[in-house]
Amino acid sequence: MDKNRIQKFLSSTRVLQFVFFVAAVTLVTYFFPREGKFRYTFQEGKPWKYGLLTAPFDFPVYKDEAVIQQERDSIMLDFQPVFSHNESIEKKSVDDFEKALSNYTEMSIPPTLRKNLVQALREAYRKGIVSSEAYTRLQSGKFKEIRILENNVAREIPVSELQSAREAYENMLNKFPDSYSHHILQTCNLNDFLNTNIAFDSITTDRLKDNLLQRIALSDGIVQAGERIVDRGEIITPQTYRILKSLETVTLKKSIGNDHRGYTILGQIIVFTCLFSFFYLFLALFRPQTFNEMRTLGFMMMLIVGISLIAFFLSEIRLQGIYLVPFAIIPIIVVTFFDSRTALYVHLITVLICAFTAPFALEFIFLQLIVGMTAIDSLSDLSRRSQLMRCALLVFLAYCFAYVGYTLLSEGDLSKLNYNMFIYFGVNCVFLLFAYLLIYIFEKAFGFISTVTLVELSDVNNPILRQLSEECPGTFQHSLQISNLAAEAANKIGAKAQLVRTGALYHDIGKLKNPAFFTENQSGFNPHTPLSFEQSAQIVISHVNDGLKMADKLRLPQAIKDFISTHHGHGKAKFFYNSFCNKYPDQPVDESKFTYPGPNPFTKETGILMMADAVEAASRSLKEYTNESISQLVNRIIDSQVADGLLRDTPLSFRDVETIKATFIEKLKTIYHTRISYPELNKNGKAEEKETTIKTNENGTSTDSSEKESNREEK
Repeated sequence: MDKNRIQKFLSSTRVLQFVFFVAAVTLVTYFFPREGKFRYTFQEGKPWKYGLLTAPFDFPVYKDEAVIQQERDSIMLDFQPVFSHNESIEKKSVDDFEKALSNYTEMSIPPTLRKNLVQALREAYRKGIVSSEAYTRLQSGKFKEIRILENNVAREIPVSELQSAREAYENMLNKFPDSYSHHILQTCNLNDFLNTNIAFDSITTDRLKDNLLQRIALSDGIVQAGERIVDRGEIITPQTYRILKSLETVTLKKSIGNDHRGYTILGQIIVFTCLFSFFYLFLALFRPQTFNEMRTLGFMMMLIVGISLIAFFLSEIRLQGIYLVPFAIIPIIVVTFFDSRTALYVHLITVLICAFTAPFALEFIFLQLIVGMTAIDSLSDLSRRSQLMRCALLVFLAYCFAYVGYTLLSEGDLSKLNYNMFIYFGVNCVFLLFAYLLIYIFEKAFGFISTVTLVELSDVNNPILRQLSEECPGTFQHSLQISNLAAEAANKIGAKAQLVRTGALYHDIGKLKNPAFFTENQSGFNPHTPLSFEQSAQIVISHVNDGLKMADKLRLPQAIKDFISTHHGHGKAKFFYNSFCNKYPDQPVDESKFTYPGPNPFTKETGILMMADAVEAASRSLKEYTNESISQLVNRIIDSQVADGLLRDTPLSFRDVETIKATFIEKLKTIYHTRISYPELNKNGKAEEKETTIKTNENGTSTDSSEKESNREEK
């Protein structure tokens, strides 16, 4: 049954690993900037960083956009918009005006005057009447002449001859200044016969404008295939820059085809698959526990993909926008929850993915690797906010120093520095300060535990620890001693000292339910006396499950719960088990009643705690504290745990175990050290030294009454 469960778990794990992998490659490929990318990066006035470049094919040398725009503006200065002439409007208006004059009954109009009035209206139409909006626009001075189409024949007329209906009305009144003529024109409503006969022809105008603009040559030369363009180290002149930009334009146009785009996407898939494959390989070989923990693997893949998508977005907005992405936040977050080697690898994979969108890939990779290593080296253990401030400052200095050095190496001239880059670096490092908030969010969302949280939990003023010190003083002192032993051992073998220190303080909180049933809290009466060995064992064993229930109620992190559940593993309550076997040698033993629920320790830290717990508890029963007795005790206890297979699931090596043993021995020697005796004054006033040797236990209490008297005298 257990074997089937393990196989099922491994099968589901492999499926999720594959899903994470495919999802990461798909997202990065899908959101990767779609526009083509030239294989070379260059700037005018800077040296060519690559080898000899020759033209791979014939291509034109395009003019600068400013030159083309200047030519367009020059052509548009002489351009004449096109208007259409509507003869029907003129004929109808003149005929209607003649009828109005003929039907005028108020007084007879002389034939000569009537003929002159009609002729004046015809002349107004011959000059052209335009709308008020067109008249205002034409009088702005942009155009001197316009073209008027009449029967598909264009004629040019000065803009000054055109008039609006109002202008035509005033001109006719000026031609006939006498009051008699004014009265006739007003009575006949001259305004009704002055209509627009010249209208703007936008279609014809746009067609002519496009024809003129298309005559502008976009190029002013051609580079033939095989022709030399530039060689390594040569400064890119304006002419060379135009040639390179032309080559880039033509190359990108050639890659727009569907076949080339398909190959580009295929290349992206292959590249990203390689990068994520090596990341998986690293985790599988060197961090198998992380690789098989789906929560952790999913978090790392999410971090890589998330930062990459942000970089893709910013690189499309601004040329140097990718430098606004706080890449150093990746190693900061990963090293807080895991280790520096994993942090560096995650950072490296992310930087390599984003380098394909950076304007200068080599410069980008160099700068990001420098700041990534700076962040890891300066923030190996985040426990205070001031550390993050210092890390951000060091990252900024590393950015600036590395950028100046790279520029001097590649350009050899300080004047080539882009001072806007320092602004990008500053904004980037300000974003790093948000790492504190992100760490808290990820900690709660994924169930991780940071050093900051461990420091907060290890405060002995926490309610549960204060309760433990008041109700179970012996257990509390035992926990303190274990935290010191385990933390020292963790430091020696490179494990997480703060984690094991905090776990040691909470590993026995389950004893709060029945404090008196544990030896360290008893004061004379032993409640186990009337109970059977099985009952006593069950009460002692239950402190593990009781502790887990308390931990759930207190919402302690899973990493702390692991110390509670594993500090005895599947070991036995040996005092009661051995006592039962010795008293009833012929009776079968139900070992389940004497066995802790486990599981066995599965990390370095939980393994260290199990060893420290057993060694510290057993050390209290020693009759004498000598180097030999302490060494024998430590070796016997830990060798027994190894022989019982309790440490089999931990990644501890034999060398680690030997280092832990040596550390425990040295610490116990210090705790149970031999102290010198205090001198006393005899009746004659001469100092007399007691001959007895004094030993102190781990709580610092003396075993000799004369020493107590001396201590009181000192106080």
